[in-house]
Amino acid sequence: MKYSRLLNKKRTPLWVVGVVLVLGVAQQAGWLPDSTQEAGNKAVQTASQNQPGLYSIDHFVDGDTISVNMNGKKETIRMIGIDTPETHKPNTPVQCYGPAAAAYTKTIIGDTKVRLQSDPQSTDRDRYDRLLRYVYLPDGRLVQKELIQNGYAFAYTQFPFTKSDEFVQAQESAKTGNKGLWGNCNPYQQGNGRWQTNNQ
Repeated sequence: MKYSRLLNKKRTPLWVVGVVLVLGVAQQAGWLPDSTQEAGNKAVQTASQNQPGLYSIDHFVDGDTISVNMNGKKETIRMIGIDTPETHKPNTPVQCYGPAAAAYTKTIIGDTKVRLQSDPQSTDRDRYDRLLRYVYLPDGRLVQKELIQNGYAFAYTQFPFTKSDEFVQAQESAKTGNKGLWGNCNPYQQGNGRWQTNNQ
């Protein structure tokens, strides 16, 4: 007797089930006004933006570096495994496609939050105390790969990281297709293997 009462207490009220079913059928049939459906879509987008582990952008530094709000603290994030042409490095002129790479990073991230992931083969921070991270968009795309495959960044293989082969393949594809900086900047490789562009 006690067990059956306990089960009844845990059951969802039938009227709740009924309302959910009716709303579901109504939405599938297109009976709900567009504003209701749009509100539902916005709710889903808001929920995805508020997932744990997502961080809002404080500001964009350049093509391969961003600043995020992390638990009430501003942290500079240097993207693992890529290198974009310089835009405002001290004692370094602006390089070909640097501003374009910075603009592309800002465009694809926009005002969305990003998910950060470390790499077991990489150090946690670089010599400038920047966090080294992979940067993912809420839809799962990896910002670094987007930059490389569209010709806005080089695969930076001077330090070990797990996605090195994947990034090099993406770079070869962009190079073969003359995408972005490959078709506009005549990139060259330094003695240490690092790619870069000439000054703008």
